[in-house]
Formats: sequence, structure tokens, C-alpha cells
Amino acid sequence: MSEYSFANPEFLWLLLLIPAMILWYVFRQRNRYPSLQMPGMQWLDNTPVTIRHYLQHIVFAFRMLAVAFLVIVLARPQTHDQWEEMITEGIDIMISLDISSSMLAEDFRPNRMEAAREIAADFIRGRTNDRMGLVIFGGESFTQCPLTTDHGVLVNLLSEVEIGMIEDGTAIGMGLATAVNRLKNSESKSRIVILLTDGVNNRGSIDPLTAAGIAANFGIRVYTVGVGSRGPAPFPVQTPYGVQYREIEADLDEEILAEIAALTGGSYFRATDEAKLTEIYSEIEEMERSRIEVRHFNTSREEYRSFALFAGLLLICELLIRLLWLRNIP
Repeated sequence: MSEYSFANPEFLWLLLLIPAMILWYVFRQRNRYPSLQMPGMQWLDNTPVTIRHYLQHIVFAFRMLAVAFLVIVLARPQTHDQWEEMITEGIDIMISLDISSSMLAEDFRPNRMEAAREIAADFIRGRTNDRMGLVIFGGESFTQCPLTTDHGVLVNLLSEVEIGMIEDGTAIGMGLATAVNRLKNSESKSRIVILLTDGVNNRGSIDPLTAAGIAANFGIRVYTVGVGSRGPAPFPVQTPYGVQYREIEADLDEEILAEIAALTGGSYFRATDEAKLTEIYSEIEEMERSRIEVRHFNTSREEYRSFALFAGLLLICELLIRLLWLRNIP
């Protein structure tokens, strides 16, 4: 329901001037003509009153109404509690991001974690009509951002993600299950999870294929992305003599990731560098879209324009009457 209020209600006190102006007008009309009686002039009492005399009072009424409307304009009437509904094209997407310590490997520039975060941020900014959210996982998982259309907030929360925020490890099943839990009650026709990892499931109480089965039951498609170059990758190690590098091989369970994607109707991708990861997000960009409903709360709406319009029309009418019919009446 919409309710009226005034942004500057103190101006409404000016409405008290209108009764005073009416009293002044009545007093002025009574004292406009002398009351001296002249013998033999009684015949003038029967002189007909023309419409021009009535128009004088109408002009005054117009002026009073115009003043009232102008006072309301100064008080700035507003309506509140209005919901605006907008139908937009989009899908619901949860990004599930691995933040285990192996994501510090530098086969991506500057490392896997930074590259994954920057490319995901670009992907989020490009999908203005989608609801998106973020889950992070290592040895456990949690929701960094639930589904939202406020992509600025989501990108900010993504930028705050760092390795070491949670216990180390790779709980792929938990990361997927948390994302599915966020999507299962969504009414969007297209619901997907983009799961990005560079390791093998070695932690968590939920097996990856069990989580994939749950996703499939809810009709949620999972796109899995395996991160890591084919071959050894430089990995920074903190030593008493500073940071040193050692070569590590990508420990990636591609078979499980492919099976998760196949079970849910998604696809598996292998990202060996930044360009390939960007390409993968571009492929996902072409996915089908469904209609979602977004509700925006409008805190206030200015309603003074109609009052200003009426005041202007009344003043114009007063001016025209004075110029056309009352020109010779003092």
C-alpha cells in the first residue's frame, strides 16, 4: 500500500493564511461601496447583477486554490512503500572456488588463485541480469555470498577471498553440496554451479559423486573446471632463507570432475592457463537463460508535480478572466 507523507511538512502552516485572506476579502467587499442613502435613488436597487460581478469572486477562489496547491508543492508530498517488479532474463549461478594452498602455484600469472579470482570477477560483471553467489572451500566449505543481483557486493566479497581463510585441504564434495544447498529452492528454470578446483577430494564428509547426485535430483547442472598446467608448475615455499620454489605436478582428479559434470548434465573443462580459463567462462556465457523476477523497493516518490500543474492552470485562468472580462472593473 502507498502512503502519503511530506518531506517539508513545516510549510503546511502557511495554509493558515488562506482563512485570513478570505476574511480580509469578505471585509473588503462589504466596505467597497458607501452606505450613504440618497433620496430618489431607490430605483438603483433593482439594477441587475451581471456575470462579471460573480466572476470577481471566482477569480478570488481560483487564487486561493492556487495558493493552497503551491503550499503543498513547497511541502513536497511523497508516496512510500511501493514495490516495483521487473522481469529480466537470467539464470541462477553459484561459483564454488577452491582456495586450498595448492592454488598458489604459479603456472598462472601471478598464480592460480589470483587468476581464477580476476577472471571470475570479469565473468560476474558481464552477467548483469543473473543472480549469482559464491562458495569457497578448502578442508571445509562455507558461503561467501548468497545469490544476489548486486554484483558489486559479490565482486567485493570475491576480492576478499584469500588462501588460509579456512582449514587447508580439498573438500570438493562439501564445496559442491554447499552450492547446491543455495540453489535447491531457486525457482529459476536454469540453475548451475561452476566448480573450480586444482586438486583431488581428500577432506569433507560428503563424497563428490554423492553431492553430484543431489544436484542432479534438484535439476542443477554442474560445470567443473580443472585448473593447472600439464606438467610441473613452480610452487612458492617459505623457508628460513626466504621464499624458494619447487616444482609440483598438478594433482587433479579429472575423472571425478568429468563424472560430476556428466551426471548433472554439465560439462568438464581443463584450464591450463589464463587464456583457456577465460575461454571456458565465455563458453558458459552462451548457456540458456530463463526468466527471473526481481523486486526493487522504492523508498519514496515525489508527487508534487500534479499540484504544481493545477496551481499553474488556476493562475492562468485567473489571468485570462481578468484580461478578457474584468478589465474595466476596479
